[in-house]
Amino acid sequence: MSGLKKINKLQFIRVIYWLFLSYMVVAFIWWYVTLVNQNEQLAKVQYSVILKNDNRFVEKSQAIENFQNRKNTQYLAEGLTILFLFLLGAIYVYRSLIKQIRYSNQQQNFMMAVTHELKTPIAITQLNIETILKRQLAPDQQKKMLEVSLLETQRLDNLCNNILFASQLDMGSYQANTQEVDFSYIIEHTTTTYKNRFQDRKFAISIQDKIFIKGESVLLQLLLNNLIDNAIKYSPVDTVIYVALVKENNLIKLSVTDEGVGVPLEDKDKIFEKFFRSGAEYTRTTKGTGLGLYLCKRIAIFHNAKLEVAAHYPKGSIFTFTFTTH
Repeated sequence: MSGLKKINKLQFIRVIYWLFLSYMVVAFIWWYVTLVNQNEQLAKVQYSVILKNDNRFVEKSQAIENFQNRKNTQYLAEGLTILFLFLLGAIYVYRSLIKQIRYSNQQQNFMMAVTHELKTPIAITQLNIETILKRQLAPDQQKKMLEVSLLETQRLDNLCNNILFASQLDMGSYQANTQEVDFSYIIEHTTTTYKNRFQDRKFAISIQDKIFIKGESVLLQLLLNNLIDNAIKYSPVDTVIYVALVKENNLIKLSVTDEGVGVPLEDKDKIFEKFFRSGAEYTRTTKGTGLGLYLCKRIAIFHNAKLEVAAHYPKGSIFTFTFTTH
């Protein structure tokens, strides 16, 4: 129902806007026709005061006709110029208005998604701790519940980092600490952590040793976290997630490949926009805030690198982070 209201609101604004724009265009045309008619009436009056037996009748008539033509051309040129500028401004305002409405809707969806994403790990952790405190559990049960709680706090930490770094990068207030970092170690350490956290998932890891790049280690780790999280969210449990790091000449390529639902062709550019989530049913029902891939794109730009997505056949997606060494 909420989504229907948003669509209706957007449709209502579009109808009102185009009705107003149509009225203004008709008003411009009416203004031009009125001025031309007035110019014609003025010429008729001027013709009427010229006596036909006047020796300069032809010369004066030609002067009146030339003046009338000049004024009509002036009205046409001014009218077209004003109309062009008006339409240009109207289109700009319209696009900005629609963009702002969509952005506002995305922000509302983001707030709802964040609220849900925050409540889930907090509720699970709280329940586990309360259970441990109130009941006498076996050591192995306590350990399992504490491990689950730890995973949920890590998930909460990742979410907070996404929000924090996205805000800082947007505002340009992030204090960079770029240095020569062992990219191979970052990838290996991060993938090992995910293999331990998600023991029911299958990972295929291929990392070339001793690949160093100049960058921010925290952001690079966050980049990989989001790409792997994305692969986990949108691919079945029994499929394989491939993570590869290679260096080819002066290009360093990190790729994360899944065998999931893939990215619709029309959404390939949009998925890197802030708060955007694909319209596919599976995507909409999957947990997420629409910040992960946006943040990955910002991190890529921060490192003067490219982040691209391609189809993985027969199904799935390949996200490739390409860094150029000098």
